[in-house]
Amino acid sequence: MIVDRLHNYKLYPFGSAWQLAFDFLLSLPPDAEEKKYPLLGNDLFAIVMSYQTGSPETAEIEAHRKYLDIQAVITGEEGIGWSQVEDLEIDTPYDAAKDAELYKHPAQGLLRVDLFPGDFMALFPHDAHMPSIMTQQGSVFTKKVVVKVGMHLL
Repeated sequence: MIVDRLHNYKLYPFGSAWQLAFDFLLSLPPDAEEKKYPLLGNDLFAIVMSYQTGSPETAEIEAHRKYLDIQAVITGEEGIGWSQVEDLEIDTPYDAAKDAELYKHPAQGLLRVDLFPGDFMALFPHDAHMPSIMTQQGSVFTKKVVVKVGMHLL
């Protein structure tokens, strides 16, 4: 997991796919249309979405195997819970079509990161994450982007 400011992306030398992802992220306006943006076909793409943040008790914990997730808030704010997958119990086995495995909520809780506009969180296959949870401000309407980078490109 990496948590940093968008403008610090060059501190992580992950190659041309990483650069392309951040070129897109840094050019994205607040009024960006909610849709899928193909950057390199199915190998590198972005999804802009919006939702009301909610309670951690109702959020799902997920991890992906094929893609690195780069998550960034465009407007609003959100909390993201984090744990290494090896510390969690599988709830729904891996589905290759969805590139997702879901996990049970752990008794000890998760590390929590609050993201605001200008921040990003990069999540690797060993990083289970619970996005879209409310911050101390309570539930807010949030618009975010998730860039999916095929692990084979890094």
